[in-house]
Formats: sequence, C-alpha cells, structure tokens
Amino acid sequence: MTIDYATLAETLQSLTHGETDAVALMATVACEVHHADDRFDWTGFYRVTEPELMKIGPYQGGHGCLVIPFSRGVCGAAARTGETQLVADVDAFPGHIACASSTRSELVLPVWNGAGDLIGVFDIDSNQPDAFTQEDADQFQIILKNCFAAVK
Repeated sequence: MTIDYATLAETLQSLTHGETDAVALMATVACEVHHADDRFDWTGFYRVTEPELMKIGPYQGGHGCLVIPFSRGVCGAAARTGETQLVADVDAFPGHIACASSTRSELVLPVWNGAGDLIGVFDIDSNQPDAFTQEDADQFQIILKNCFAAVK
C-alpha cells in the first residue's frame, strides 16, 4: 500500500482544523499516518520538554523510548539540526538508539509551531530497510507545517 498524500492531507486538515493544542494534534496525526501505509511499524512524536531533551508523546505501535536527548540518535539529530532525517539503514546511522529491535529504516521530521519554535519531532519507523523516499519526506513536511501552524 502506498499513501495517497492528497487524501491524507485533506483528512488531517478536516480533523485538526482550528485545533491549537499540540498534544491533541500529535495524537490525531500519529493515528492517521500510522494506519495510512503498511510500511509504518511505529509512528509518533517526541516532544521538546526542556532544553536539548525530548520525551515521548502520542504514538501508535509498540513501546518507544521515553527520553531522547538532542545529542543521540536519529530523533536527536532531527531536533539538533532542524533537518529531516531520512535513514535507509538505522544500523549504519552513528549513535542510533534502538528503541525497537524491529526498526530497519526511519524518517524523522522536525515539528515547528506557528511561531517557528521547535516543539518536537515526528518519527516514522519501518521494519523494512530503505522504506522511505524523498517524496515521503517532502509530503510529511507540508502536512506537519499545515497541522501545527496554529500552535503557539
């Protein structure tokens, strides 16, 4: 199954329109995205809770790591650099944190609020190697920007 990004974006827009609570938005996005594609084994957010530190937010799938510092792993790299991390093979990523042994590839995107502040990262894991494309990254950047624009 591949994602129909236009339909996913439209669905998320209708579900989240006018919502300004970041956690409510994260829960809705995680649920809709997780069920949109068979490649997605774990889908969720890590929230910035203090300087250089994130804690787990709403997610779908098995257990995630509870705490991730900006200095570690793929999620930390996305938070630290403010850049999307598209990782074809997590075992080849220096400092990868194995929250789940089944994860083979990962897509992590920084999440910004309407004021331009980093509020977390959106992490999509796959149990398949090289599961994500640049198209996935580009489409999710647009979706996240639209969904979190009203968060202050």
